[in-house]
Amino acid sequence: REWRFVSGRAPGRGECVVRGEARRGEDDPMALRPLRASALAMARAFGPSLPPQGPRPQRAVPFQLRCARRALVPTTLTGALARPSPSPERAPYSSEADGHGEAGGAKEGNGYHPPPYDPDVPDKASIVRKKGLDVLHDPWWNKGTSFNYVERDALGLRGLLPPCEIPFESQIDRIVQEYNEGIAHVAPQDETVTPENIRKWKVLESLQNRNEVLFYKILLDNFEAMAPIVYTPTVGWCCQNFHLIYRTPRGLFISEKDKGMVSSLVHNWPAGEVDAIVVTDGSRVLGLGDLGVNGLGIAIGKLDIYCAGAGFHPARVLPIVIDVGTDNADLLNHPLYFGLRRPRLEGDAYFEMLDEFMRAVLARYPNVLIQFEDFSSKHAQTLLDRYRDHHLVFNDDIQGTATTVLSGVYGALAAKGERAEDIRNQKIVVAGAGSAGMGVVQFLCKAMVKHGLTEQEARDNFCILDADGLITTAREDVSDFVLPFARREAELADASLLNTICHFKPSILIGLSTVGGLFTSEHLGAMAENCDRPLVMPLSNPTSRLECTAEQCAQWTRGRAIFAAGSPQPDASFNGREIASSQANNMYIFPGLALGASVGHARIITDHMLMAAAESLVKCITADDLAKGSIYPKLSMIRDISLEIACGVIQTAVEDKVVKQESRAAEVLQEQGMDALRNYVRGRMFQPNYDPLVYVPPGIGE
Repeated sequence: REWRFVSGRAPGRGECVVRGEARRGEDDPMALRPLRASALAMARAFGPSLPPQGPRPQRAVPFQLRCARRALVPTTLTGALARPSPSPERAPYSSEADGHGEAGGAKEGNGYHPPPYDPDVPDKASIVRKKGLDVLHDPWWNKGTSFNYVERDALGLRGLLPPCEIPFESQIDRIVQEYNEGIAHVAPQDETVTPENIRKWKVLESLQNRNEVLFYKILLDNFEAMAPIVYTPTVGWCCQNFHLIYRTPRGLFISEKDKGMVSSLVHNWPAGEVDAIVVTDGSRVLGLGDLGVNGLGIAIGKLDIYCAGAGFHPARVLPIVIDVGTDNADLLNHPLYFGLRRPRLEGDAYFEMLDEFMRAVLARYPNVLIQFEDFSSKHAQTLLDRYRDHHLVFNDDIQGTATTVLSGVYGALAAKGERAEDIRNQKIVVAGAGSAGMGVVQFLCKAMVKHGLTEQEARDNFCILDADGLITTAREDVSDFVLPFARREAELADASLLNTICHFKPSILIGLSTVGGLFTSEHLGAMAENCDRPLVMPLSNPTSRLECTAEQCAQWTRGRAIFAAGSPQPDASFNGREIASSQANNMYIFPGLALGASVGHARIITDHMLMAAAESLVKCITADDLAKGSIYPKLSMIRDISLEIACGVIQTAVEDKVVKQESRAAEVLQEQGMDALRNYVRGRMFQPNYDPLVYVPPGIGE
């Protein structure tokens, strides 16, 4: 039978022909009815995409029609409804190419002879007796990103490789190009990331792939010097170039392709127990924007700090990237990008993907701590609020940054000889009203309430500015999370930063604007006039976006300011006096916070636990460092810092009654005290040493 359909836009335009053949007789209406109905439905479905003008392509598209009691043979749909090929590399499938159509290939019938059969041609399949990472670590069987999805499922590789399949020929071209001329890497956006930093990173990365115990021993012994190489700022360059420098499988890749299968994918990870997961969707990596699947680099770097700084065992941590596409056109068009080549998933479908991820990892690892890392502002707070009351999760960009800043404020008070409760007397101006800035503001406000102020009294201690100036209640488009901090003085509407400082006379100036050089000599000079020792915290990253440098702050405040930046800065000097330059780096907080929550078997992470982390960090600053104006301890003490924070977090978790019944740490604290708790936590921190190895055959003791 043949039906002809013509779109109603113009005679002859959008015409398509549907031909079908039933196994029963042509005149049998029962056989033809489903064929006609399906053909009509297909014509309607494809109709809106018909070309508006020009010749109609005669491309064949296969389809198969089925009804309840009989199957129809494959048919061919031709005419102007054929859609363009989904990709330039692969032409649309046609049944004619296989000899089933009328126009191409030899048809079976009179005179047809099949190709000869050669019994000596061997099957090309190879027998593999390994699965998962064992395959990827075997140089003979490993195909890297060229494994197709059938092989990935059969060999337990799904999730262990980037989601995009790279053809064998593309792998060859890449290596030949790198051999002949090298591959051009993306230049670092942070000026502090030098070619020497990159060289050092390559040395450490190569060592980590060969010998993790030796890697972590060297990293721990040289933490202050090497942390900027394995973590910020160098890790930003690694993420920008992750698709170019990827060599060894590390972590899990979960993509939209895996929807409905995430639980089985998680079981491809070989570790039977995992204590900590760092997960990202790559939508806002550091200050570099949307990096898609390349965001896995930040999760890897973060967990390196967990292991070296807090003693998490490297075999019990898991970096994960959730690939829901990217809106980065450069990556989408890059021939070597191995993430999903599609715009980012949005709306309900996005949250369904995240919910499935949470259920899957918690089903396999019910006691795991999950840290959300570098999610976009649009989703970060929503995801935190969605899960934080039910699971052991935290967001370092929101909670870690806020806790680090609060600790810096406590450190500045200590440097001035004041106490933590004096935070209630501080007046604070914040340049930047984004999610990170407001997360800091809200947390500082909670600290003031903890030390005796009412909610409104605490809010009145803040002035928030965005690109249009001071935010007041006169604004009509103020975000809900900013509105409670909008000033009520109508005469100050949209006031400049300088006018705000002169009128408000703050003791603390915080920059989270990402506007490099925002703080000028006038701004900092006014701060010094209004306060004997102001605290100046330009926290934007990378270095090029710092609101001011340490040297500028020292000169423009005549050496009176206490300074802490988001990126590393050298110490400054004024009139021959050295002035400490502190770095408000989240790595002071998140390793110890995670350690305390994990070892203490907490059910959730409360705001009180975060505040305990901030207060514990100040205890690690030496008197000599405070005298120099340093408001954070030395990173060389990272293990001691993490231990102190972990114990403070556990103690507060017990007070908040959020520890599980099986928490041995809580029992030790309640029965033996804080010193015993410190010994207990220290005994559970991984020590990178060569321990004796004993061989046990597979299957015994597992």
